[in-house]
Amino acid sequence: MNAFQQINTSLPSHLSRVIRTLLFLFLFLAGPASGVMLVEFCPDPYLPHDRDEYLCLEGWGPAEGIMVTDGEGGFRFPPGTVLSGRTVVAMDAEAYRSSHGQYPDFEWDGHSPEVPDVVRTGRFQLSNAGDEILVYSGGVCIQKVEWPGTVSARQGQVHFFSDGRWDGRVLMLGQSQFAPATFHDAGGIAFVSPDCSREVFSALVMGAEEEILVSIYEFTSPVLSGFLEEAAARGVAVEVLLEGGPVGGIPGEEHDVVARLLRSGITVRTMQGTDLVHSPYRFLHSKYMVIDRSRVLVTSENFKENGFPERGVRGNRGWGVAIMHTGLAEYLRSVYLHDAGGEWTVGAVPRAGDPEIPTFGKYPAVFSPYVFEGATVTPVISPDTSSLLHPLILNAKRSVDIEMAYITNETAQSLNPFLADAVNVSRRGIPVRVILDSYYYNVEGDADNDELVDLLNRMAAAESLPLEARCAYLGPDSVEKIHNKGVIVDREQVLVSSINWNMNSPTFNREVGVIIHHPGVGEYYSLAFESDWEKAGQKEVGRGPDRMKIAAACVVIAALLLLFWYRRRGGRLRATPRNRG
Repeated sequence: MNAFQQINTSLPSHLSRVIRTLLFLFLFLAGPASGVMLVEFCPDPYLPHDRDEYLCLEGWGPAEGIMVTDGEGGFRFPPGTVLSGRTVVAMDAEAYRSSHGQYPDFEWDGHSPEVPDVVRTGRFQLSNAGDEILVYSGGVCIQKVEWPGTVSARQGQVHFFSDGRWDGRVLMLGQSQFAPATFHDAGGIAFVSPDCSREVFSALVMGAEEEILVSIYEFTSPVLSGFLEEAAARGVAVEVLLEGGPVGGIPGEEHDVVARLLRSGITVRTMQGTDLVHSPYRFLHSKYMVIDRSRVLVTSENFKENGFPERGVRGNRGWGVAIMHTGLAEYLRSVYLHDAGGEWTVGAVPRAGDPEIPTFGKYPAVFSPYVFEGATVTPVISPDTSSLLHPLILNAKRSVDIEMAYITNETAQSLNPFLADAVNVSRRGIPVRVILDSYYYNVEGDADNDELVDLLNRMAAAESLPLEARCAYLGPDSVEKIHNKGVIVDREQVLVSSINWNMNSPTFNREVGVIIHHPGVGEYYSLAFESDWEKAGQKEVGRGPDRMKIAAACVVIAALLLLFWYRRRGGRLRATPRNRG
């Protein structure tokens, strides 16, 4: 908080205005700006020739005597310039505006009639791979930032100073900087998939009256689409934001859903970059809805049939929660508007696709939705506030239970940071349990879930730790696979989220989760975890389709078809062109 803000909060308004004026005059007459420092810069943006390169100074008072240089060139401010907080100086004001949506305060190598020029000396252009910025006041160097050194070079990264250090997190161009927030006295409905996810989804959407905002990685379920289409037909304004380039490409089933939504008058946009406008996130991997600016749904599951199946039908194990709280809804609505409002989104185009075929495998549903009230909720927005997961785990007093689709370590010698926190908790004598998925693509490699489970159990044995890990049981009477990204601490704090534990998800993706502090909610998810934990103790590990058997069956079928064709052709085998459809 600066001096002006402190005056505003501690004095009556008329006295505050008088003292602010006197303080401003004092700063103006006292000489160079007080406490000026470099607080942000981007030396390697995306536009050609880095024309949108910029830096930001913070300080109050006359700018006379302030100079910025990289050792080769530099600039000072025009006579009479008075700094009043943050001042952005860009190479080219028009280029900066195309990247940031607004003009800078000054430019040093542009020709915009809208923005004043600084007084430049020599050639001032920041090098991408290595350079330095020096700030002088009255001929004395008061700050020096260099890279590599103070910060590390990366294209598109914004380097920023906060809480006494540079780059507390990786901040890329276009990314938001939402501050941590906590909301009290929230009510809601906790649920698990596949047991009862669809009924909560349908109830929320059917209850919408004015607005539904959807941010989702993949959307293939025609049933969930139908609920949104019905809402639009009732006059509800529905918007959907999708990832424009998911791993493996956009499936045909999503093309079908998008076409359905567009025909219903629903706005559908996709987040995807171009050569000139880069997406601020590697993937829009969030899975949430904001309804009527008062309710939210946050889940680990994509809007697919296996994420929200009919009750009694097999699907993914995932967690979700619907929360009623205006403050939380407005917070997540702001996240949505930031992500959907940038030039990195484009309107979806209808394309032909086939509807997703629902699975029909039976599943003995055990859990019903759990209604709660009086909860404390903290949203976790990646990458903005991913760091909130560290204190959640490290402050555990009685237990930590983790259920994840997978966990990827940093290196062969270094654990995933969140997993390392959990291991350190176990070193304090606090029990830690980990369930990981065992679907075939998460266990068929040489360094995936089953190897990590073995590593954790060997660590526990070597150090006598209350730490145990298991691969999930995926038998015929179980869930299809573990798609969850959840944590339970002390059976009373629960993370429900889309955040995978790898290096990309919390740092470069847009992810959304919530930490719910409520003993009843903690007990609800703990019971779901216990059910999966007990089954995971069984010997059989479901590895999805047995691809050797499938391959063998395909060979047999192909041989039979060939034999049938051979006989129809009178016993003469012929070579035919391959169909490339």
